[in-house]
Amino acid sequence: AFKIDNEKSRYPGMKLRAIIFGATGMVGEGVLHEALHHSSVDAVLVIGRKSSKLHHPKLAELIHRDFYDYSGIESQLRGYNACFFCLGVSSIGMDEQEYTRITYNLTMRAATTLARLNPEMTFCYVSGMGTDGTERGRRMWARVKGKTENHLAALPCRAVYLFRPGFIKPIRGLRNAYTLSRILGVIYPVWKALIPGAVCTLEDLGLAMIEAACSGYSRKILENADISLIARTARESAG
Repeated sequence: AFKIDNEKSRYPGMKLRAIIFGATGMVGEGVLHEALHHSSVDAVLVIGRKSSKLHHPKLAELIHRDFYDYSGIESQLRGYNACFFCLGVSSIGMDEQEYTRITYNLTMRAATTLARLNPEMTFCYVSGMGTDGTERGRRMWARVKGKTENHLAALPCRAVYLFRPGFIKPIRGLRNAYTLSRILGVIYPVWKALIPGAVCTLEDLGLAMIEAACSGYSRKILENADISLIARTARESAG
């Protein structure tokens, strides 16, 4: 019983001006690729510590070193109505304090700043399958992700959507796909047939984030099945 909200009737002709974090990683690069080729996206601002090395009429870049302090660039962050937050690190080899600093503190500093500057913004966060919304489970990474999701959901902005992909098949031809993802992507059709609720494609994830920001969705937490549904519905609607 999944449902896409008819937000377009409330926001007729809505166009996105989106901020993307993490565009030099696999997921962020894929979301950026989809955004640059989507007719509902008018402009994209990429914020990163280094350039994505892409050039496109819709694209602007802001090189920023300190992701815990945006006070010096706030004027450049106004006027956007969507954020696709794709930054993330593996918890392998990290203790909880350090993983929390990078996963929770960094994310919340960016999100609270953007919500204050752009109260009509929709914030889309790439979390992960298995995230623990109770914040009390045994897996450290899942607790920290759950805390991050819970606090993002309370932001004073138009909407927050929390995406929980499992294995993500990368987009062919993009530079930043992880080697393991490329290898496992070869057998993606088998994974999709056997465990459809645990996998999605990067194209579907990017499209689902854009569509949720444009049109809304009936759930705030989006699992792999939701991601696939939104992407499929969007393609069918486009003809």
